[in-house]
Amino acid sequence: MKNSILYIAFFLPILLLSQTHPDQKKVLMVVSSYGKDLGATRPGFEFDEFSQAYQIFKQNGLHIDVSSPKGGKVEADKFNKEKAYNMAALEDQKILEVLENTTATSQVDPTRYDAIYVVGGKGAMFDLPYDPSLQDIILDLYRRDSTVISSVCHGPAAFVNVKDGDHYIIKGIEVTGFCNIEEELFGKKWVAEFPFKLEDKLKSRGAVFSQADFMLSHVAVSGKFITGQNPFSTTRSAEEVVKALGIKPTERSLYKDEKSIYLIQDFLDETKSIAWAEQELAENTEAYDIPLIAMWGYYKILASKEDQKALLKGVEIVELTSPHFYNENLQLLLAKTHLLLKNREKARQIANELISKEQLKKEAENLLKEID
Repeated sequence: MKNSILYIAFFLPILLLSQTHPDQKKVLMVVSSYGKDLGATRPGFEFDEFSQAYQIFKQNGLHIDVSSPKGGKVEADKFNKEKAYNMAALEDQKILEVLENTTATSQVDPTRYDAIYVVGGKGAMFDLPYDPSLQDIILDLYRRDSTVISSVCHGPAAFVNVKDGDHYIIKGIEVTGFCNIEEELFGKKWVAEFPFKLEDKLKSRGAVFSQADFMLSHVAVSGKFITGQNPFSTTRSAEEVVKALGIKPTERSLYKDEKSIYLIQDFLDETKSIAWAEQELAENTEAYDIPLIAMWGYYKILASKEDQKALLKGVEIVELTSPHFYNENLQLLLAKTHLLLKNREKARQIANELISKEQLKKEAENLLKEID
């Protein structure tokens, strides 16, 4: 009798839960098992991407399980614990427990899930493409109706070796992922060890690769595939998964980095003017990640080489942040770029300002010699 009472006490809540949510949609999140020492020894998964997607799925009532090729504890690369979405994740005991005890892909029953979401991070390039159990899971969802196959950043690496019969499942599908220019600008530590470049491999499998400018938000929706280009595409890609499962995403406040990237995109797409952007940052400075906007402009200048139109865009983005964020190295680059654009007076003004502040004085003086 005592054992019967214990049995009921243990299992009744589980039975009631299953009866309460018979139609709850289920998503399997997959992360790399490759990481070690916070990415110092081996790259792992991207915690920013995991935390943002997990919370969107949770907020929209999805049942979430987390799997990895080896199962057990998984390691993310080093990340900023002060970001709002990461702070929220680290305060959620269930998330921490899940990441300590992921389910091995070999133990997953794919028929239980309506969607798969493959998290990126450079570790994804090393183990996810070669995991036969993960390929079986993806193929099962591919063959069933009303399912979603999704990923972000380097996550599409999990798709490149999956075949249905004689053809790759991404053939003819529009996909995106961490593109070559992003690897060139931001992937220097591990890219030389990658078994392949993601963009090139996706194209070689017959996928139609699409992309926005580097580190801007871009999501491709094609058939049952939903892919996000980079970390700044995470929230949109996760919400597209929610929509594809027949659920209207809950309203939420945008994160600072989201708002910042969208401001850059609006400016570049000319849907908003430079005057609007200046006023928006002046009136709502705390709502934006100003250094992020400035650094995007910095990399735009570096990536533009001698493309004068692109260089000018980079300069405008950096100068947009100048009233709110000052960095001497960034200012020196601005001066050099203005000289390249033949804006000699502007270059001279910035160089003189650096000298007056005793910052990079020697470099600024050398630049003045070039100007004169």
